[in-house]
Amino acid sequence: MVFKRLLGAMGAGGPSVDTVLDGGAVAPGGILSGQVHLQGGSADVEIEHIGLELIARVEAEYEDGESEGAVVFERFTVGGGFRLAEQERHSVPFSVSLPWETPVSELYGQPLGIVLGVRTELAVTGARDKGDLDPLAVRPLPVQEAVLEALGQLGFGFKSADLEHGHIGGTGQQLPFYQEIELTPAPQYAHVVNEIELTFLATPAGMEIVLEADKRGGLFEPGQDALTRFTVSHHDVGARDWNSEVDGWIRQLVEHRASYGSHATYGHADPYAAGSGYGHHSAHGSGHASDHESGHGSGHEGHRSGPGLGTAVAAGAAGLAVGVVGGLVAAEVVDEVGDFFEGDDDEGGEED
Repeated sequence: MVFKRLLGAMGAGGPSVDTVLDGGAVAPGGILSGQVHLQGGSADVEIEHIGLELIARVEAEYEDGESEGAVVFERFTVGGGFRLAEQERHSVPFSVSLPWETPVSELYGQPLGIVLGVRTELAVTGARDKGDLDPLAVRPLPVQEAVLEALGQLGFGFKSADLEHGHIGGTGQQLPFYQEIELTPAPQYAHVVNEIELTFLATPAGMEIVLEADKRGGLFEPGQDALTRFTVSHHDVGARDWNSEVDGWIRQLVEHRASYGSHATYGHADPYAAGSGYGHHSAHGSGHASDHESGHGSGHEGHRSGPGLGTAVAAGAAGLAVGVVGGLVAAEVVDEVGDFFEGDDDEGGEED
């Protein structure tokens, strides 16, 4: 077994750690399992604490620009309180539940460009070190997949996905960030909508689905953003005509003219601050489970959607099979994920 991380804070001859996740993507709220493998160093040590951190790359917007950084959104203690002898090999199995709002990082086996990871922390006789870092793959829940499938069959296309720091007002959002999946409009809506932004906020009982449309303006009328929110149960997966349901949501979103508060400006903070990443939360404004609209311009300009992402979608029976298609795009996504983890690893044993 090759141990990925020699724990620098422990000094030369200290223990090393390698965390191995069980294969396959995990759904939000599902069980993440694996093993933490320890290799003893040149002397016996007391393992006080073995922890896992779930990390996401999150973007923040504020008045003078954008920033991105690693945000720890969950922590688990999976072991500790034992002695690791010199050169001893010891494995600690773990099984933990992902938060229900954990972002989806892949769809139909294709990466969406969302960067998630699991990092191991080891505490040995008073010294703490950030150890192994492994990418985390998260697949959609059945309800999420049903909604995305319907959007694909209705003619919407995948554009990009990212994680935004802040809070959507009027929702039960728990994490300090939310996922946005940006879609190109179906042909029947292309004359009134520039793009649709979709957010899932899952709970044990179901999920809130937030839809936002960047609406096209007329000759004498500026473009506007409309937002609406719906709640569905996990048990609804096989009980609804999702094409009709989702099409009805989109029609409400683009046709109705209720007022809605604009996006708040994100506060400026060190994106790599310990734990939270970006300082205080922001809010969209309070919302309700009906359609809303604001007169502000798109609050999501500047989102990165790598060259060639465009309308990478296969409609019809394949639904929103977002094949981040084409070797160039796939390579860009892989490089982006790899660069993020490589950069984090370079920090070695430094604290967040």
